[in-house]
Amino acid sequence: MTEGDDGTDSAAETDAHVRTESAAGTDAAADPKPPVPRSSVRLSLTIAAVVAAIDQLTKHWALNTLSDGRSRHVFWTLHWNLTFNSGMAFSQAQGIGPYIGALAFVVVIVLVLSMRRSKGLGSAIAVGLVVGGAVGNLIDRLFRGDAWLRGRVVDFIDLEWWPIFNAADVGVSIGGVLLLVTAIVDSKASAR
Repeated sequence: MTEGDDGTDSAAETDAHVRTESAAGTDAAADPKPPVPRSSVRLSLTIAAVVAAIDQLTKHWALNTLSDGRSRHVFWTLHWNLTFNSGMAFSQAQGIGPYIGALAFVVVIVLVLSMRRSKGLGSAIAVGLVVGGAVGNLIDRLFRGDAWLRGRVVDFIDLEWWPIFNAADVGVSIGGVLLLVTAIVDSKASAR
């Protein structure tokens, strides 16, 4: 072999090595499940904490302001009207609060664990809203009664044409719809 042949062989090996690394880099970039940034988990937890805090503060206000049993007109059909719910959402299945509380506890744990798999900003916000709302109502079930999980949820937002609800219910509802929308968008994006 001549010196030129060695240089040619070496160049060919280098070129093949570069192509292999380039292909490996392309495969890594095409990985459909990149790691979820910790900022998404922090965002979900921050939103959950804010929703739970707003819920508890507004319930505290309602208990102190509306305890006389009178409804307060705000505007149009919106009233502040203090009620207590020992059942499910929209005052259904009264008396099964302990079961609802246990189910809410499981849902909160599952959603908190799912935060690490959240695929984007929309799902991070949605999970935060649902967890915050569930925690807000779970706090009522844990601490607003005479026995463990026998507390009643404080509701006070009355539209007169919809069951009375609270800030936690708003978080759960908006978060649930957003979870559904992001799941549909993600599934359509995966199909492409």
